[in-house]
Amino acid sequence: MEIGDAIIQYLRENGLEQSVLDVQIEEVWPQVMGDVVNRLTRSVEVRDGVLYVRVNSAALKTQLFENRFELVRKLNEAVGAKAIRDCRILG
Repeated sequence: MEIGDAIIQYLRENGLEQSVLDVQIEEVWPQVMGDVVNRLTRSVEVRDGVLYVRVNSAALKTQLFENRFELVRKLNEAVGAKAIRDCRILG
């Protein structure tokens, strides 16, 4: 067993895997979404498998809402796990 696998197993056994994935999602947001979207984002938070994004632009809110399923897919792909299952875009 590799050290990475051992760490993942430890996190799973101790109920910490989701917490780590939540933080990873928040950290990859700028890279996945790019500079413009990141600058218009007030906050990104994951709670109970749901991503909550607060934005400063009504147009961006609409665009993210319309593409929320793709957004969830891209973020999960970026962390290599199904960390989030839904997305809420807030103004």
